[in-house]
Amino acid sequence: MEALFVSYGVEWLNLLVRWFHLITGIAWIGASFYFVWLDNSIRPPKPGSDLAKKGVSGELWAVHGGGFYNPQKYLVAPQELPEELHWFKWEAYATWLSGFAMLFIVYYFNASAMMIDKSVADLSSWQAIGVGLGTLLVGWVVYDLLCRSPLGKREGLLGIVMFVFIVGATYVLTHLLSGRAAYIHVGAMIGTIMVGNVLMVIIPGQRKLVEAMKAGKSPDPIYGKRGKQRSVHNNYFTLPVLFIMISNHYAMTYTHAYSWLVLAAIMAAGVLIRHFFNLRHAGKVSLAYPIAGVLLLVAVAIAIAPRPIPKPAVAAVTAPAVAATATTAAVASPVAVAATTTSDFEHVQNVIMQRCASCHSAQPTQAGFATAPAGMMLQTPELIRQHATKVYQRVVQTKDMPLGNMTHMTDEERALIGTWFESGAK
Repeated sequence: MEALFVSYGVEWLNLLVRWFHLITGIAWIGASFYFVWLDNSIRPPKPGSDLAKKGVSGELWAVHGGGFYNPQKYLVAPQELPEELHWFKWEAYATWLSGFAMLFIVYYFNASAMMIDKSVADLSSWQAIGVGLGTLLVGWVVYDLLCRSPLGKREGLLGIVMFVFIVGATYVLTHLLSGRAAYIHVGAMIGTIMVGNVLMVIIPGQRKLVEAMKAGKSPDPIYGKRGKQRSVHNNYFTLPVLFIMISNHYAMTYTHAYSWLVLAAIMAAGVLIRHFFNLRHAGKVSLAYPIAGVLLLVAVAIAIAPRPIPKPAVAAVTAPAVAATATTAAVASPVAVAATTTSDFEHVQNVIMQRCASCHSAQPTQAGFATAPAGMMLQTPELIRQHATKVYQRVVQTKDMPLGNMTHMTDEERALIGTWFESGAK
């Protein structure tokens, strides 16, 4: 009973932190999108005008919510520091902190189930967690060094090198962690880079501008230039991160044999689409970018489309042969124990009850689960038939269930479920 209440408490913690993460993420991304739009949309004042004399580099007029707005941007800083100055930083910090908390709640507290896939790499829980945390640190250090190197002055080349680095990290992670954990850690690495830009470059630079003005000195424009560069980088990182945030719902991507390449293509599509909008805000319309992005997504969809499932080999197994091998009760296959030559529902139910129902039931017995994941329960024939399509997709097509294959489902059992579903799931 105590374990049940602990799992239930963790479930609520998961819900509340995830909700908070979503709210703060919307606030951060919304601010990022707005200010990049603002930078690309402002127009320089007329030469000799009062605005130009004040050092304003651009302005625009906008109407929203029944009111008119007139934001202005200065070349470096205004002549006098205003009494009230709004800082945009807490959205970024709160998003990263809540996201880091989510890593612990969902992945690190249950690393054996959520991070480890023995068919990929035989890691311990601590080794998997170490890989995850190391990825966040290495990602920021490499990115920051690249930006501070001479390469940082060549934006196009820097972007290509950084993309190659992220894809390389994705390849390594997909060969060490489960597909789902690998994807989320690529997203966490990019998110850490983004918040690092705010914490380590943008905000310190803005503080130096303010301190110079308070001291009566002329602010160094280099801080503004560095902050702008990192802010634009964050803008391009946004769409890939947003996809990764929802990727755990789409096992067809992270369970593919070339999942690292799938993610690389989807991230590239996101960057291309984001670039189209950034150019459009600046008054340039280039449809080649979104078309290329959409074509990439179409290519991915075609490449990872499900293939026909081979018929179960167990159909040719005779009862004496099966009886000779079905001796291990702990992980013995219900298919082998049944010694059947058909894939009727009774045998399918036996497989699901042994391999899936420990999590997917009204009262899960698997440690770490207080309720059935996604609310999908499979402890009765009616529920199995009701969720037959989802079972087929996750067990047979993507093979990402059971999690980390903790219950040792065999290929023969997956094929048995596939044959049952394809014959009408009766």
